[in-house]
Amino acid sequence: MNTEWQLKEDIVRICRMLHRKNYLAATDGNVSVRLGDDRVLVTPSGVHKGLMEAYQILIVDRQGRVLGGEGKPTSEVRMHLLAYELRPDVQAVVHAHLPYATACTLAGIDLLEPILPEVVITLGGVPTAAYATPGSDEVPESIRAYIQEYDAVLLSRHGAMTVGTDVTDAYNKMEKLEHTARVVLAARLQGPLPPLPEAEVEKLRRLGEKYKDGGS
Repeated sequence: MNTEWQLKEDIVRICRMLHRKNYLAATDGNVSVRLGDDRVLVTPSGVHKGLMEAYQILIVDRQGRVLGGEGKPTSEVRMHLLAYELRPDVQAVVHAHLPYATACTLAGIDLLEPILPEVVITLGGVPTAAYATPGSDEVPESIRAYIQEYDAVLLSRHGAMTVGTDVTDAYNKMEKLEHTARVVLAARLQGPLPPLPEAEVEKLRRLGEKYKDGGS
């Protein structure tokens, strides 16, 4: 079992990867990890994620109150806490301001359509939540209807959030999402994109179930 400090180091590692990949800039974005049944490790507000250190990670309770560390938790902490409340299987949440995925929300491009087979297998689909004022209670409410079914959700004009069995899993889904958005945007320059046939989608979903169960 990972120790609290190891989990903090994992969050720092993922934040630096997000910054290196240009998935967030400066103080944008936030990452959290479940720490037992009643506590969560979460990134602080106003800290550059590419320069953050493990000691700066905060511990909050399930209401977002700070139990350990200095500073304020991310203003999006309520979105993270809602994911943990609704999904007992979720151990980590990542929110990043992906350039291409955000561009899809601005252009009205729906990533829920089954276009790429690997996305159907790994994510099932990616719905887009309605615009909500960043940092407000509107944000968690905007994702409530989706996060119970999907591991990745686009936030209109505000990037995306992903959840996972650990913080690396949540990051991998974010990387897959941004890659998908880049491919779809490039292809859309040539015209409308035909979805995969329904029968093929069903086959891919069955493969996705094997994938989640540890199959290959």
